[in-house]
Amino acid sequence: MCLGIPGEVMSRRTQDGLGFATVRFGSIEREVCLECLPDVKVGDFVLVHVGFAISRLDEEEARRTLAALAELGLDRAELGLDPAPSVAEKEDAA
Repeated sequence: MCLGIPGEVMSRRTQDGLGFATVRFGSIEREVCLECLPDVKVGDFVLVHVGFAISRLDEEEARRTLAALAELGLDRAELGLDPAPSVAEKEDAA
């Protein structure tokens, strides 16, 4: 299954001629490519799939989407927002 996760654009930059942004997903921030949405501004909400901002959405829609994902029981690691625990961490927890 493929999911797009909504996040807020916190900053923009250009690297090697390509547009990038730091996007916040709750308390996690990730670098995202903006080449599909070159006119996105800081403060905009975007839908991110595999590291690319693929569409812009309003804040209310972003919050509804995040709430729906949480309601489905998807946790932060499953959404790729937190790193999955390592084998050692899993063994320590057991």
